[in-house]
Amino acid sequence: MATQHEQALKPDRALPTGLDRESSFRRLRRPWSWVVLAAGVGLAAFHVYTAATIPLAPQLQRSVHLGLGLGLVFLLYPARWKDVERGAPPWYDVVLALLGAVAGFYQVVFYQDLLARSGINTPMDYAVAGLAVILVLEATRRVAGWPMIAVAAAFLAYALWGNYLPGLFAHRGLSLQRVLEHSYLGLEGIMGIPLGVSATVIFVYLLFAQVLEKTGIRQFFVDVAMALTGTSPGGPAKAAVVSSAFEGTISGSSIANTAGSGSFTIPMMKKLGYRPEFAAAVEASASTGGQIMPPIMGAAAFVMVEFLNLSYFEIAKAAAIPAILYFTGVFLMVHFEALRQGLVGLPRNRLPKLKDVLLKQGYLILPLVLIFWLLESGFTAAKAAVWCMALAWILGMFRRRTRMGPLDILRTMEAGARAALPVIAACATAGIIVGVVTLTGIGLKLSANMMDLAGNSLVVALVFTMFASLVLGMGIPTTATYIVLATMAAPALVKLGVVPLAAHLFVFYFGVVADITPPVALAVYAGAAIAGSNPWKTGIESVKLATGAFLVPYIFALSPALVLVGATPLLVVQMLLTSVLGMVALGAGVAGFWSAGLRSVERFALIGGGLLLVDPGLITDLLGAGTVATVYLLQRGRPVRSAQ
Repeated sequence: MATQHEQALKPDRALPTGLDRESSFRRLRRPWSWVVLAAGVGLAAFHVYTAATIPLAPQLQRSVHLGLGLGLVFLLYPARWKDVERGAPPWYDVVLALLGAVAGFYQVVFYQDLLARSGINTPMDYAVAGLAVILVLEATRRVAGWPMIAVAAAFLAYALWGNYLPGLFAHRGLSLQRVLEHSYLGLEGIMGIPLGVSATVIFVYLLFAQVLEKTGIRQFFVDVAMALTGTSPGGPAKAAVVSSAFEGTISGSSIANTAGSGSFTIPMMKKLGYRPEFAAAVEASASTGGQIMPPIMGAAAFVMVEFLNLSYFEIAKAAAIPAILYFTGVFLMVHFEALRQGLVGLPRNRLPKLKDVLLKQGYLILPLVLIFWLLESGFTAAKAAVWCMALAWILGMFRRRTRMGPLDILRTMEAGARAALPVIAACATAGIIVGVVTLTGIGLKLSANMMDLAGNSLVVALVFTMFASLVLGMGIPTTATYIVLATMAAPALVKLGVVPLAAHLFVFYFGVVADITPPVALAVYAGAAIAGSNPWKTGIESVKLATGAFLVPYIFALSPALVLVGATPLLVVQMLLTSVLGMVALGAGVAGFWSAGLRSVERFALIGGGLLLVDPGLITDLLGAGTVATVYLLQRGRPVRSAQ
């Protein structure tokens, strides 16, 4: 039965079809829906089995992953983004689906033969390689749009004709056969690290998220958030932040989080008195932070495991404090905005009771607790996800509406496969880009050039990297943005003294916040569509709310203790306390309100003091605390109405 606050929530607007390209599936009728179901279930079963036992040889694992993934993309995604056909797929997409399967399974069928004549390729090898490159690019265009294709095409053109370029970026020139061989027949291009991570880890976690969703954990998060914050000033907006932080632990998609949670929270915020732009910005900013929130972060975090040769648990631990600061910053901005506008919360009788929610549904978080324990105990990320998936399925049996019978299990497996298709295509195309980088050496050239342009200044190099991440992230998925810049920009930061883990997280964070950075900010557009607000104004509000996301990465790049590099337990506690206080100051400074209105000089002082408090170090903490305390005392007795 729906709770009282659920019944009161009706979305003002539905999300326009096509805005979230990843969910623009064809609605197929039988027998094609059966074909998709069988392929999706087969793909999911293959990954669960190899994750629970021993993965196949890399080339075989990735080939099956790619072949079934490409086949499903062409069956489910139309050639034209805005035409989501119903019924049967057109004949040419059926042909492309079959060719996609051939391109993937070619290396499975001829695996031993390809190994035996390694480096000696036949005309058939080159023909299939060319076909694979074309199909991967077309599949990526369908699920991610033209920008990523433009980037990949530019890199391929550089590989083929870079010898005609003048100066530093020229290379000796490469034949078409050499480019195709590198792009498909080895483990450097399409079949490289990005697709490998997708095939061994990312798919299993996306399936895990689908199983968790079936247990009703999303509603549990919303109920807990409403019970905790609903009665406070601006309660529904705070609930949006808290529930999105919770939901981010199981989902790595900014747009999906915005559309899912925003359908309930944005109308409530508007009814409470928040401007439509602010309401949409709150949900977009909070939902975007889901990609940086452990234990299940965005797909790029799993790729980071391979780049850094660290366990996923180490990366999740390192991301924890910055993620907490991100959501703390958004939460406080909402709080101060509510105080400034004089907004109130909802009556207690319209909200769920925390005790009742925890008693009835608290068991749903056990899989998330288990996954932390398994990762810390040394389980691989994939095997830990399989065990937790099994536990989530068992827990779902406790209630009739979340109980999954055989057909429900098959549908969940299919949903997991569908959710993985954009990642499969993006990782395959990112592999092409990375392959060109390694083949031509352009990564080293760009890295050296960036250092020269920055004048060997670390801060300038960080700014360059931030803009590169934001620009790339506006047009291509976060995972692909991370892969490209981890290959080219992160090495330059490491050479300038940034700890490798901090350098890679820096690139990752700015690729994530591109989803809320105008002019192209997909999470913002999703929120604005629901709220009926101006997307540009909503984007500006989102950037203000996510101030911490733009500042914290600089701090952990310069002071890696924030990502637990060289941090003692005592220092971790100190950092948490001072950093949260710093986010209070930053939030008040940006909002222009604390317990009363702030003057311009006080706002700048609070922002500066907040940054000093977030930066680990005794001296900076003392200076920041002194600055914040001074401002607080100056405005403490000022009337609220004097806000400027």
